[in-house]
Amino acid sequence: MHTSESGGGETCQRPLVFFDLETTGLGPSCEIVQLAAVSGGHSVNLYISPRGRMQRGAAKVTGFRVRRQRLYLHRQLVPTNSPREVLVSFIAFLQMLGRPLVVGHNIRRFDGPLLARALDQLDLRAEFESSVSGCVDTLPLAREMLKDRCLQSFRQENLVRELLGVNYKAHDALQDVRALQALYSALQPSAEMLCRHRFTLHTTGTKPAAKSTSKAPCKPAAQRPLREPFRLGVTVSRAEDHDGELNEL
Repeated sequence: MHTSESGGGETCQRPLVFFDLETTGLGPSCEIVQLAAVSGGHSVNLYISPRGRMQRGAAKVTGFRVRRQRLYLHRQLVPTNSPREVLVSFIAFLQMLGRPLVVGHNIRRFDGPLLARALDQLDLRAEFESSVSGCVDTLPLAREMLKDRCLQSFRQENLVRELLGVNYKAHDALQDVRALQALYSALQPSAEMLCRHRFTLHTTGTKPAAKSTSKAPCKPAAQRPLREPFRLGVTVSRAEDHDGELNEL
């Protein structure tokens, strides 16, 4: 998927990747347990077994549980990968699409800072930033575009219900990004509006951490095949029937 309007600058005419995280909680120190992204019919869905426990509220909402360092989703064991494997695969997915804009709901305040911290811990911030053209948060975007609709909530599932007439399985990152892609198609923001809402990880208040000179340099993500399965948890799929079929979610 690409932006459809012209006149907003080359940066905002990039392909779009819709992105979401599920985490062990809502605090700044919570851990990532699921990362999903979709662009058109391409998708990636990755899991990480966290070092700590799932907070009770997060577990109740998402269905994730951690037992004996294994991750379960609705009582089913989930194949997981290391944080490095997941982030390197995500970066390779972005590189495949040619420096896209990363689009997510409430990512400026939540997902973006968590992603930045994880990238910094693994010295992958530079690889990520060179692979994207910036980020766009659909929460303030929707508030601006729908300010005359008198909506009571701008949560993503509420927007999907109001604009598309669909209820879907929220708080699963893959379902969330598919729903967000459909929601974005309904909103149809102009390139000018996209540029106005564009930001980078730097502007979230998360500056790159100083790289340690004691570590060996990280292997560039581009040197790893995009479809290389680190284990069963890393998959990149293309499905012709994803677009516009939210009713099946």
